[in-house]
Amino acid sequence: MKLLKNVLTQINSLNISKYRRCQSSTNSTIRVTGSVFSQLEHYVDGSSRDLIQRLSTQVEVRTQFISKEEECALFQELEPGLKRKRYQFDHWDDAIHGYRETERGTWGSVCEGVLRRVKSVAFPEGSPLLGPVHVLDLDKAGFIKPHIDSIKFCGSTIAGLSLLSDSVMRLVKEDDAHQWLDLFLPRYSLYILRDTARYGFTHEILKDEQSVFRGSRVPRERRISVICRNLPTEKQETCR
Repeated sequence: MKLLKNVLTQINSLNISKYRRCQSSTNSTIRVTGSVFSQLEHYVDGSSRDLIQRLSTQVEVRTQFISKEEECALFQELEPGLKRKRYQFDHWDDAIHGYRETERGTWGSVCEGVLRRVKSVAFPEGSPLLGPVHVLDLDKAGFIKPHIDSIKFCGSTIAGLSLLSDSVMRLVKEDDAHQWLDLFLPRYSLYILRDTARYGFTHEILKDEQSVFRGSRVPRERRISVICRNLPTEKQETCR
């Protein structure tokens, strides 16, 4: 617990309002496996060790997946379009509050390189991806309510970059609320959800006032997520 507090203190000490500050970083991968549970407790928490082990191939958090320079490049491409929109506090299916969103099909060279890296680590080779990249901008007061994406439009895997802020994602088993998993998503990280973790569990981004991981406060600021999904296969069921 002491180490977790140190990790959170170091990350939260960053001035996340200074989007243009850049520092070098290296990619590190945190994968949910029972054999390295002692390391993962700083990024993954669950209702039981057994649940974490069962989802070991379906949940992944890659910390420092992008550098500050790459975050700056993504932000500079996205911000002009986002700032022309207003934050909305209602959603067509009541899943998101305090958000702006857009889609983007073309990127500059730095951002294109980042997205190629996302695709190479998150999706099987040759897996067709869903249209333009989805960009979701959450206000500090915004949050994503528990929901499961429609399998009519989305495939087995979702991968999202976390820009500007740390956050906590919660997964809850659809038919048993006692089974849950919390993911600590640091700024610059990439999360990946696959298969049962994607469709057997709801997922949400916690409100700022509820943003706690293993008893430690994780302040939520404005958060931009850059999200890639693959297309559904013919074997998948029809829309929920």
